[in-house]
Amino acid sequence: MFDDLIRDGDEMTGNGTAGRQQLLIVDGYNVLRSGSRYRWQPRADEDYTDDFFNAARDRLINDVVNYAGRDMGAIVVFDAADNELSQGSRTKIGGVQVIFSPAGQSADKVIEKLAYDAGKRGVETMVVTSDAAIQDTVFGGGVDRMTADGFSHEMGEYYEDARLDDAPKVARKNTVAERIPADTLARLQ
Repeated sequence: MFDDLIRDGDEMTGNGTAGRQQLLIVDGYNVLRSGSRYRWQPRADEDYTDDFFNAARDRLINDVVNYAGRDMGAIVVFDAADNELSQGSRTKIGGVQVIFSPAGQSADKVIEKLAYDAGKRGVETMVVTSDAAIQDTVFGGGVDRMTADGFSHEMGEYYEDARLDDAPKVARKNTVAERIPADTLARLQ
């Protein structure tokens, strides 16, 4: 169903260092539950449609857009296996493919398939998840992996660096005495 997402020279895989194709695959709900930046534990009366969770999902997608930038393609996969109406919809937001797995198929299987296909085509791939089974499966195929907390940490540093870059610089005021050579200053005193 998602075979068309990874093709040679596809816009989905960006060109990173040395022109190598790179792809970031994110296990959406796993990162939302496990990543310190997004952590959310639903109460009994909440579900995935609640406003807080929608905001967290939007924040994650925005973070993936910023992380991937123009250097790599990115796919965020959300698990909709238990939703009998899910047809495996996908949409593109800021250059990032957002996928909801089809009914009866877990996000894990979609991620494993995407990672396998990318590896087979020589695409340098990073999977973000804290799910040990997915990590083991994709790592065996030569794919890099990052935990949800690792991604949360990376994004925190990214935004902190951006904030510091945007901070106004205060010009240091120098006196005349600080700007002239020491021997000239000595003669003036």
